[in-house]
Amino acid sequence: MAIKDILLHLDASVRAEVRMRLAVDLAARHEAHLTAVYVLDLPPPDMFAGYPTVFVELARSEDVVERMRTVRVAEAETLQAQFSGMLERAGVKGGFRIVEGEPAESVALHGRYADLIVVGQPEPGRSAGAIDPGELMAAGRPLLVVPFAANFEVMGKTVLVGWNATPEAARAVNDAIPLLRMAERVVVLSINPKLGIGGDGDVPAADMALHLARHGIHAEAAHTVAADIGEGDALLSYAADISADLLVTGMYGHSRLREFTFGGVTRSLITEMTLPTFMVH
Repeated sequence: MAIKDILLHLDASVRAEVRMRLAVDLAARHEAHLTAVYVLDLPPPDMFAGYPTVFVELARSEDVVERMRTVRVAEAETLQAQFSGMLERAGVKGGFRIVEGEPAESVALHGRYADLIVVGQPEPGRSAGAIDPGELMAAGRPLLVVPFAANFEVMGKTVLVGWNATPEAARAVNDAIPLLRMAERVVVLSINPKLGIGGDGDVPAADMALHLARHGIHAEAAHTVAADIGEGDALLSYAADISADLLVTGMYGHSRLREFTFGGVTRSLITEMTLPTFMVH
């Protein structure tokens, strides 16, 4: 699979510009079309019923929502101008959409027509329109989650692949092949806190490294035992040790109606990530 169509979620957070720069650079390197989407997440007018003292100057509750819409559209238009300038300077084709709805549902819907969704890690306090990456599991597309800290001028030169022989990990590696082909170094890491050296085959991660070699990707197989820390922490620690600037991993969880429950690894990575992370459910 080639990455030729990227969807970027933008919101009012201060980190939107960092996410924008990274997505534009990614689109330029892959000669992909980049679409940014800004979601107007507005409450229904009846939410303000029963608060006459707060909104005494407003004739109708609809006026409150309309004022909110005006503010949010102005935010979106500011981002759109910034985004258009970045696209022009980078020579990237793209577009900007302003849609109204629930943020995660809207981005998931638009993301189904893209090869990759770029979204931000939730910031403490979460700005209007922010999305938890876990809410996009139903999108059916890979996610590139950008942390809310640091700037990431370079992404994808040194890639760490978290491998545990699960279907989610297999899908993540397969979908990440276009990124792995552009990397200078790829390390496939197997973590076996309980099963030991035989946990994922006779030589952990070696079979996946061999598979990637058949795609023209030179990958190193590595193994570590995480006895005292969680696997998510072990992945992030190893990523720091090798100065990785991209992590590839499966996204582990299941849905019950519209609520998603995550395993410890996925939740740990979503809340504590220190580098851009390519995730696939």
